[in-house]
Amino acid sequence: MFKTLHPNIRIRIYTSFLGRVIGSMIFPFMAIYFTNKINATVAGVLLLIHVVVQFISGLYGGYLADLLGRKRMMVTGEWIRVIGVVGLILVNSPWFVSPWITFLMMLIIGISSGLVNPAAEAMLIDVSTKETRAFMYSINYWAVNMSMMIGMIVGGWLYKDYFFELLLSLLVMSFVVLWMTVALIHETYVVQKTTKKEYGFSPLMKSYQTVIKDFPFVLFTLGGIMILALEFQRNNFIAVRLEDEITSRVWSFWGGMNLNIDGVKLLSLLTVENTLIIVLFTAVASKWIKGRAEQSIMYMGFILFGSGYAIMAFSNSIPTLFLAIVVLSIGELLYVPTRQSILADIVDDSKRGAYMAFNGFVFQVGKMLGALGIIVGEVIGGIGMGVAYMVLVLMGIMFSRIGILKYSNQKESSLFLETAKAK
Repeated sequence: MFKTLHPNIRIRIYTSFLGRVIGSMIFPFMAIYFTNKINATVAGVLLLIHVVVQFISGLYGGYLADLLGRKRMMVTGEWIRVIGVVGLILVNSPWFVSPWITFLMMLIIGISSGLVNPAAEAMLIDVSTKETRAFMYSINYWAVNMSMMIGMIVGGWLYKDYFFELLLSLLVMSFVVLWMTVALIHETYVVQKTTKKEYGFSPLMKSYQTVIKDFPFVLFTLGGIMILALEFQRNNFIAVRLEDEITSRVWSFWGGMNLNIDGVKLLSLLTVENTLIIVLFTAVASKWIKGRAEQSIMYMGFILFGSGYAIMAFSNSIPTLFLAIVVLSIGELLYVPTRQSILADIVDDSKRGAYMAFNGFVFQVGKMLGALGIIVGEVIGGIGMGVAYMVLVLMGIMFSRIGILKYSNQKESSLFLETAKAK
């Protein structure tokens, strides 16, 4: 069935997979990089700024994709990414290292992602149908998890000693992705011929005005932000905590094999465990969920997801951490498909592109809260962060529930009015 998908979809899945494999060897460990090079508080501030910049560029990326075309923005973004990676290599070479210029290059790469991702998402919607969309997103979800698993395995073992070589690999892959985007992706959007193209902030906000006024959708989105904020703690506060508190030790396994594990390697192993569970049991979970009450399963997933991260916020017991991953992975398997299904019902089909672009901000704001976790964690500690994670879960349930109820009330009112007019 994969071969029946539009060529653009297949190429985008390939390029996303290749880019994430190498990117996952590097970017999940940048919180540790800046903490070691500067300090934890500054690292949190820098990562927060990075996410804000990517958030703003994503706003413009979605707007410009409708104004100038999907492929044009994707190609522009990939060129900018190449420039940013070249800069990273120059300031992290054996001859010269600068964490501040590294941060500047990270901003450039963040801008490139803000330009590429909304255009790519819009392109996927352009060339997919209602019948193929679920399969397309399932394949993409699987590919994302698989690429991150491979990247985290390699990165966890090579990041500390071979950071420069990993950056060189990232540059090679960036050129490959750029070439595939230029040569193999076809434009899917016919740009409207207008007498004047407006690039300012005012026309940008007008393009999202309808979405922002949809109060039930905004509330449901806020609920998603609370939950996604937990996921981004793993590569921020939790990563820094494990690197700082887990001392390097040798673990012996069956057959006389010894393995030296430190905080960074442990983080990669935990991520691999999470990804393996997702990859292996997504189909099983989807089959079990089918026909059951989606809201109840989603809320149960939220609670399990948050509970697993709450344990990871303070525990230094390796068996407990691996058990926490099992708990949060089950939660993820339960909430991801049910939330997507409920989201599809809430979204206005006639304006799906704008709605899905706005929903993409869930990830950016979640990243902001993830970066903020490093700063807050320095003040309240691991147990405090565990409590904070469960507060986020409760807020996620509350916002989602209110949004769904308001949407249901609006839908019932609309049906009542339509029935009254028909009579």
